[in-house]
Amino acid sequence: MSSPTGPAPGSPYFDAESPSPGAAPGLPVRMPRARQSGRHRKPEPLAAPEGAPALVLAVPGTPTPASRSLAEEVSSIARSELPGLDARIAYVDGGDEFPALEAVLAQAGAEQKARIGHDGPADQPAAVVVPLLAGPDSSLLRRIRQAIMNSGSGADLTEVLGPHPLLAEALHVRLSEAGLARADRARLFTVATAADGIILATVGGEEAVQAAGITGMLLSARLAVPVLAAGLDEEGAIARTAEQLRNSGSQQLALAPYLIGPELADGLLGAAAAEAGCAAAEALGAYGAVGRLVLSNYAAAVGITLQQGAPVVR
Repeated sequence: MSSPTGPAPGSPYFDAESPSPGAAPGLPVRMPRARQSGRHRKPEPLAAPEGAPALVLAVPGTPTPASRSLAEEVSSIARSELPGLDARIAYVDGGDEFPALEAVLAQAGAEQKARIGHDGPADQPAAVVVPLLAGPDSSLLRRIRQAIMNSGSGADLTEVLGPHPLLAEALHVRLSEAGLARADRARLFTVATAADGIILATVGGEEAVQAAGITGMLLSARLAVPVLAAGLDEEGAIARTAEQLRNSGSQQLALAPYLIGPELADGLLGAAAAEAGCAAAEALGAYGAVGRLVLSNYAAAVGITLQQGAPVVR
């Protein structure tokens, strides 16, 4: 008698539930299932497309080793979420030790031309510039646009990072680190020094104050205390805002910088806190949300869809 035969595993006619040759009758053989598809399938690791524009992080303020360390950490966060990303750091007021924005962009443009040759225009810009700014600063953004034009790179410029719910989260964390807010409203404990009124300090004029006020509303919802925005670069604005909060019933105030850090002049925050008669939290710095928002703005400009869990692109 000939031995039983049938379709081989892997054949489109093979049935994983049918008995294999030599198996006991009536006992199905379980074969590994094909990889699951659909919304429950584990996503493939996302990586930057080949030839994608460079992400150029435009760092404001006077360049210092501290601002370089902060920018490097923010860039590292972006790279970790998009492997293969060409992230570069440039300084609006750079030179020598700190590469200037115009020079970095000119180099990116030259590299793109060398890569594509003379076959025609590139289908994407050589670089996408992301300002390391929580809110708008028209004077600074004008200088960034001028550097882009002078470089001849044709680079794109994204919006600033805020307003955004992730920045409200970052402000909450910085306040809790300074002992000025509870880390979590759901936890049943109090912080003796928790503020009952927050001054959200920014720079960049009235437009920056209005943008900070949007994030301030989100922060107010998180902390259940009043939050008002004011300009550090407007004389007397911090003191007037502190008086307004105290007149409305807040007695223990806190100053929260709606700033990444490099754009904050030395001594300005301390002087403002003394003017308001209250303690201050640290600037946002290289908080994880800052790096993710930098990547989000870049991805929106380039047309990359970030994986689930990455920040929502505005």
